[in-house]
This record gives sequence, structure tokens and C-alpha cells, in this order.
Amino acid sequence: MPRIFKFTEFSLRDLLVTVGPMTLLIVLACYVAYRLVDPTPPSHVTLSTGQENSAYEQFGKKYADTLARYGITVTLQPSLGSQENLRRLNDPGSVTDIAFVQSGSTEHDEAERAGLISLGSLFTEPVWLFFRENRIFTQLKELKGRKVNVGPEGTGVPRLFTALLSVNGIEPSDVRLSELEDTPATVALLDGSIDALVFSSAPDSLLVQMLLQTPGIKLFDFSQAEAYSRRFPYLSHVTLPRGIVDLGKDLPSKNYHLIAPTATLVAREDLHPALIDLFVQTATAVHGGAGWFRKQGEFPNASYTEIPVVPEAEKFYREGPPFLQRYMPFWLANFLERMWVVIVALGALFLPLSRIIPPLYVWKVRSRVYRWYGQLRSVEQAIEEVPPARRADVYPAQLKRLAQLEERVNQITIPLSFADELYRLRSNINLVRKRILWLSENAPESDRMSGAA
Repeated sequence: MPRIFKFTEFSLRDLLVTVGPMTLLIVLACYVAYRLVDPTPPSHVTLSTGQENSAYEQFGKKYADTLARYGITVTLQPSLGSQENLRRLNDPGSVTDIAFVQSGSTEHDEAERAGLISLGSLFTEPVWLFFRENRIFTQLKELKGRKVNVGPEGTGVPRLFTALLSVNGIEPSDVRLSELEDTPATVALLDGSIDALVFSSAPDSLLVQMLLQTPGIKLFDFSQAEAYSRRFPYLSHVTLPRGIVDLGKDLPSKNYHLIAPTATLVAREDLHPALIDLFVQTATAVHGGAGWFRKQGEFPNASYTEIPVVPEAEKFYREGPPFLQRYMPFWLANFLERMWVVIVALGALFLPLSRIIPPLYVWKVRSRVYRWYGQLRSVEQAIEEVPPARRADVYPAQLKRLAQLEERVNQITIPLSFADELYRLRSNINLVRKRILWLSENAPESDRMSGAA
């Protein structure tokens, strides 16, 4: 039995020698493909949000909590707003990977040159213009000479509000603009330091919720909202319904017409595709429900953005989650979706290899027997080509050589299924020996005498 096991052991060795180079080549090809495809996303990403108590900050926290379930750590990076977020994305030295950006903050060509991509529009963020009850404004031109806070330059509001003033024939210099952040600006409005406060945010903002319920503070009604939306393609006309804030108190007491850009999720074009999928799915979970200004499933979408929307996001909004992600955990589905080309290629490679390897294995095992036939053939040639005068010396030498050859052949270990090859070789060695002995016995007397001399 130990001998049999030893024979079997050598068959495994031959198999490894046969398959080894091809296996190594396939493993190397898989490694190179894995590195090129890079199916595993980084475990950390930086999201630039907005000011304290802003909707961007609130939504950023929801994104971080959701992505943490997939093992992705999201670092929230506070900012002044859209313009600062854009500057961070455009800065190669910035750690920002993705950010909230308001529509209308840049141009299509400029975004393409900067290598920016949009993951879609997330929600509308109306322009909220609040003022004290003792100063009633019905048109923007009535703001001439008034002190209005539009926020720091890093937000998207100064650029937007300047555009709104211009279509009303008002120069920025006609209005006393201040640049306080939203929280201190709210305090300034309440104590009368400023006449009006304007910012753009989703109604989820804590400041919006508070101001809508603060006595003595009124909301500006954009009665020409539809006209504004026609003049500025990135703006839409939305209505704040009566009673939406508090039905019992009837707040607000009437419908308000508002103009609203949309918040978009913008990233650098080198953002890992798996992270794009995760952020798009998270956006759908966070913003997909009904709200003050949206119907169920209306957001997120691929509209209302001047920044090119990445194809993966467009496909998701149009068709829903990829097929595999509907039935598999994200990591497994993502791996298969990104590696399917490699898997198919390996399958196509394996089929012909499965036909080549068995014959190669057989050849490898038999070659350990066949290579001795070369030496056996050289013995035959030696006895056939020897001149008569040297036969008496050559025949004994070749018999000795055959004995050595037979001894070495007897040391060969070979799988039992190929034992007939070994026995055939030994039979052929014995056949050549018999032939030499016959030639020796039947050699002419003169040949033997010359050999003795």
C-alpha cells in the first residue's frame, strides 16, 4: 500500500507541473483585471455640506448614517454653501470627493472642463425672503435702499439674488447687501438690524421652520414666480400650500408662490463607480418620499441640473436598481457587475483549457517512460553500425549499458493507470538484450578470435 500511495503521489506531481503554468497565467490575468476594474470602493469619502442648521447639514448626516451600514465612513465637511463646495471640487488639492451644489451655480461647459459630474437633482430649495411685518414688500423693486442679507460669497444666494434683481431693473448697489451667515442673519432680522433676509434651502432647514412660525416675520410671495421660471431654466415655480406648516394654526394662512433652484449632488469624475451607485441609492432613500414641494418618487431625478449627469445615475432613475442588486447584497452584486467581463472571459478560456490539459497530463506522465527509448535506440544503433572487427568488444559493452538502463528504469515510479507503459519499456529492453546475445552467439569464429586477440 505505501508503494501504491507513492505511485499516486507522483501523478499529483505531474498534474501540478502540467497545470501549474496555465494556472499561474490565469491567476496573473485575474489580478491584472481586478486591479484595472477595481470593484472594491474606498472605505472613506468626504462630503462637503453647508452651514450650521442648514438643510445640507441635516441631509449630510442622513447620508453618513446610511452609508455607514455599507462600511463607508463619510466625513462631513461644513461649508458656506454651493460656491465654496464648487471651489473645493475644482481644487485638486482638496479632500472633498462629493458635495451638495445648487443648480445655477455654474455653467455646463465650465463643469465639463473641470471634470465634474452630477448624480442627479435631489430636492427643490426655494428662495426664502423673510422680512419684518412692519415693512411689507410685494415686489423686489421695493427693496431699493433696504438692508438685505444674502449670505457670504461662498453660498449660491448672492449670485442668484443678483440675477433676480437685474431682471427687475435693480443694480446690486441700489440695495444694501450684507453677508452674514444664516444663523446670525436670523438674529439680526429678529432684532431689526436688517430689513430682510434671503436664503435658499429645503424646508427641512431648522431656520426655515422657525421663521415660518415666528410672529412678526412675513414671507415674501413671488407672485411672478412663473415668469421667473421661464427666464431662468434652473428655477422652477413651486407653491407653499396653505396650512402646510401647522394645519391647526392655519400656517401659512394662504398659498405662497416661490421660485426654487434644485440641490444637486456633484462629484469629481474619478469618483469610484461603486460609490456612485451607493450615493444614488442613498439619495433615493433619503429624498424619494413626498414633501412640501414634491410628490412621492418625483426626486431624485436627472433633470434641473446644468452639470452632466453620470450615465449610471440616469439609468438608475430610469430603470431602478441593477438586476443583481435587487436580489444580492450590495458588495456581491457590485463585484459581479464589475467583474462579469472577466468572469465570462475566464469561462471562455477555461473551456479550451479543459480539453488541452488532460492530453498534456497524459503526455507528461508518459514522457517519463518514453525518454528512455532514446537510450534504448542508441544501443540498437551501436550494435547495427559496429564493424565486424569490433563486435566482440561492442556487444559486451552494450549488454552492460542495457543492464544499467534496466536498473534505472526499475527505479521509475509511475501512476498505476500508466503501468503498462513501464512494463512495455522493460519488455523492449529485454528484447534488445536477447538480440545482442543472439548476435554474439552467432558471430563468425574469426570475429570472436579477433576479439580474444
